[in-house]
This record gives sequence, structure tokens and C-alpha cells, in this order.
Amino acid sequence: MDTETKISDLKEIVKKFCQDRGWDPYHNPKDLSIGVITEASELLELFRFQTTEGCEDMMNNPSTREAIADEISDVLYFLLRIAQKYDFDLSSEFQRKMEKNNQKYPRLYQV
Repeated sequence: MDTETKISDLKEIVKKFCQDRGWDPYHNPKDLSIGVITEASELLELFRFQTTEGCEDMMNNPSTREAIADEISDVLYFLLRIAQKYDFDLSSEFQRKMEKNNQKYPRLYQV
């Protein structure tokens, strides 16, 4: 559950998974980035040629929802692997980037 799992726990799962398979020599920044884009493209492929309504329907269909979840998980795996292997604190970096985005994209409405 997202509310119970820490990012550091996920990074540890990825680390052990890769160590158990001897993948460290093959996981450099370029190849891991290729993995991110490849998996993101597979996610996009699921929605290709779909209307907005068709995409929404896919989210409510158990079989397509599982395929979407698989691709989202594959993208997350590669992001976690980069962060784990190259010591990025994802929470801090995400917050830092959102602060930059807040400056770049000001609010349209005041609450």
C-alpha cells in the first residue's frame, strides 16, 4: 500500500532483485534511462489510437488495468533503480523540482 510503503523499501527491493541476478555491470545511467523510455513507450502503446473516453474505459476494465499497472510498475522499477544505484533521494528531489515547477507555472486560481 502506498500509505504504508517507504520509497527506501522499494529501492531495497530493486537492489536485491538486481544483485540476485548479477545485473549491476549492465545498469549504467544510459541503459537505465533507455529502460525508462522503453517502458514508458510500452505504457503509451496501450493507449495509442484510443479516444479520451476509450482511455477512461481502459482504466475501468480489469484486464487492461492490469496491463497498465504492469507498465507503470516497469517505469517505476527503472526510476527506482537509477535512484538506488546512484544515490538520489527521490522524495527530496521531487519536492525540490515541484518548488521549481511552482515558480515556473504559477497558479491560475487563488484558493
